[in-house]
Amino acid sequence: MFSKVLRCTHMYLALFLAPWLLMYAVSTLAMNHRDIFRKAYGTTTPPFVKERETNFHGALPDDAKAKAAVLLASLGLDGAHSASARNDGALVINRLDAISPRRITFTPSTGSILVEKQQFRTNNFLERIHRRRGFYQNYLLDDMWGFMVDLATFAMVFWSLSGIWMWWEMKATRAIGLLAASSGLVIFAFYLAVL
Repeated sequence: MFSKVLRCTHMYLALFLAPWLLMYAVSTLAMNHRDIFRKAYGTTTPPFVKERETNFHGALPDDAKAKAAVLLASLGLDGAHSASARNDGALVINRLDAISPRRITFTPSTGSILVEKQQFRTNNFLERIHRRRGFYQNYLLDDMWGFMVDLATFAMVFWSLSGIWMWWEMKATRAIGLLAASSGLVIFAFYLAVL
């Protein structure tokens, strides 16, 4: 009974999390072969292109992050972001987005806001979703993404352990399985030692 539950859990969890695992696999390939994309595009980072300009003359809090939240809400761009003040007093907000990241520059002296959108490139998109974290911004969608990343991580540990259990139950595969596990462990230990 235990083995049947284990096998079903192993399989259905894999089917449910397949999109996340596929995303991590493909995005890791994109990160591992950045030079191919650099040669294709001529640059590593896609340029930002002006999307719109507007003005803001309302009251703003003193804190940069709180100020950024007010400005983003006024632009209809509320969501995960980071903000920093430049030496000239301008506030630069990076609005995190998997498909269309934006850079918003607010100049307090004139009240002007410049919204720039980063050009889409598949490899940068893949890297963004690979590195996307949850639980550090006060947004439900980010927390939900973080939960799914945690679930995928715990699932990988579960698959490793349940795979060992299932291998051990099949006596006919023990010798080949031992060879595979030992080879993987030796290669992993070798890279740990030499890198």
